[in-house]
Amino acid sequence: MSVFQPMGVVMKVRISLVVLSLILNVMIGLSLSRQSSNGKEAAESDELLIGLSMDTLKEARWQRDRDLFTARAEALGARVLVQSANSDDTRQMQDIQALLSNKVDVLVIVPHNGKAMAKAVAMAHETGTPVIAYDRLITDCDLDLYVSFDNFRVGVMQGQYLVDALPADRKSRIVRIYGAKTDHNALLFKAGQDQALKPLIDSGRVEIIHEDWAENWKPENAKKITNAAITNYGATFDAILTSNDGTAGGAVQALLEEGLAGKVVVTGQDADLVACQRIVAGTQAMSIYKPIKNLANRVAELAIEMAKGRPIIARKGVNNGQVEVPAVMLEVTVVTADNLQETVIADGFHAHEDIYRNAPEGKRP
Repeated sequence: MSVFQPMGVVMKVRISLVVLSLILNVMIGLSLSRQSSNGKEAAESDELLIGLSMDTLKEARWQRDRDLFTARAEALGARVLVQSANSDDTRQMQDIQALLSNKVDVLVIVPHNGKAMAKAVAMAHETGTPVIAYDRLITDCDLDLYVSFDNFRVGVMQGQYLVDALPADRKSRIVRIYGAKTDHNALLFKAGQDQALKPLIDSGRVEIIHEDWAENWKPENAKKITNAAITNYGATFDAILTSNDGTAGGAVQALLEEGLAGKVVVTGQDADLVACQRIVAGTQAMSIYKPIKNLANRVAELAIEMAKGRPIIARKGVNNGQVEVPAVMLEVTVVTADNLQETVIADGFHAHEDIYRNAPEGKRP
């Protein structure tokens, strides 16, 4: 277990490694704490101020994250300042400068570009402000904490679903649409998908006929990629492996225009409401449910603990190209038409009536 302990009011973090041997199990964790020295002490009685810098609020997913995070932090007695960069690196840096000028006790970043935001981490540390990367890793910097889902595992689950869904008695042709190259998670999703698909590609059972990156995760870019695949290959492919529900929506729109929706397996991720509705309609096969409430609540709780200078236990580490970043990883679930009730509806993520609003009576459980 590595322990990061505050060194008084001077903002430095000493890292020491202590290996604990247990009788039946050995658990290696990472623990960190950075005490605020940006102009005020993070005492128990003070109102803590959290800065939340978001890539975008144009997607329903991120609006939900903002609302859940803010609600949890405020319930714990903190105040949250939120900035959204509209997927612009320069603007996000300006947003972070503004948050730091307000002397936030801790900075939480959903980066548009994980590499570009390394400068933001350095800038925050100059003011003595610890930084948490929310859901997306910030690379090549001395990041304090990373909280997300196991995004490599997400990619494996997407790829494995496709493997199981494709016919076993013939060769299948696949279109792959990746996310934004600037998002480290997109690289992890692809790597996980690659692992699941590689045996079938090597054996000749699967052929990737078209692939491209959807800039900024925009559905319209995914639609263009799908249109290009249809133009070049017609209706000769079996599946589109898209990395999130937004890009899945763009792909489905292109398929609808060509009368192919429901005939091609389309994957997704995030369990957005419209994606769940598409799953019911049969135009999208699956999504990945990432309990966003769990993520938002956990980051809010950890941010407050970090601002107070308390040790934080992280049982995993993720290499960001410069350091092994303490990481907290949450579990995910495959969502299909068969388990909507037991997953997103049971958790209150979406209401039953909303998911099945457009479904005929016979398809409503």
